[in-house]
Amino acid sequence: MTRLATTFAKPHPALVCFITAGDGDTAANLDALVAGGADVIELGMPFTDPMADGPAIQEANIRSLSAGTTTAEVLRLASEFRARHPDVPLILMGYANPMVRRGPEWFADAAKAAGVDGVICVDLAPEEDIDLGPALRAKGMSLIRLATPTTDDRRLPMVLDGSSGFLYYVAVAGITGMQQAAIESIEDNVRRIKSHTDIPIAVGFGVRTPEQATEIARVADGVVVGSALVDLVKQHGEDAPQHLRELTERLANAVHSAR
Repeated sequence: MTRLATTFAKPHPALVCFITAGDGDTAANLDALVAGGADVIELGMPFTDPMADGPAIQEANIRSLSAGTTTAEVLRLASEFRARHPDVPLILMGYANPMVRRGPEWFADAAKAAGVDGVICVDLAPEEDIDLGPALRAKGMSLIRLATPTTDDRRLPMVLDGSSGFLYYVAVAGITGMQQAAIESIEDNVRRIKSHTDIPIAVGFGVRTPEQATEIARVADGVVVGSALVDLVKQHGEDAPQHLRELTERLANAVHSAR
């Protein structure tokens, strides 16, 4: 079994935690998430035009790029993370340009060598799968697609085709960190998607508190938290790891005990 499959086979929902590579002491911040109980790590690849992200992650991208973070640096951070944490799934999340500008095969080779388990490419539509999907799958990595409240039953099969690892359900039709959907809407859509697939479903966008995470974990296979963690990196700088660990512990306890 893959690291992702092993994680989602556990008898409790998974906590998926996101931070931006190159924003603060990334290695220490990643270690803090793992120590706090994160089940899956999403490492954001900074990009100049992060169109799906709200102010918190937009600002993190700017801070990272201003510090000189490159794709090579992201891959180095991933490789070092894998050496420290051999069993924790690691996902690269970002936008198509940095992933395909040197060719999908180059990116897939480099990500595989760094120990990456899967990739979320926010702006790569299923119709453009050829631009990245075959190269990732050839290396045994998951292409994790996104579904939204507007992904109806006619389009859903196309989103699911070629997707693996888990499906990222974006709970709101908007940008990250700004609002949260009603739990009734999330429950209805998760149930609808599950009628089409056995792929685990992780729900994100707008999840900031243990209370929100508990509600979602009762109906989904995983809960994704990003902006709340990125905010802590901004607020606390070098002291961020302590605060990241504390919030992650509270989130992990909430998610793991939800059902």
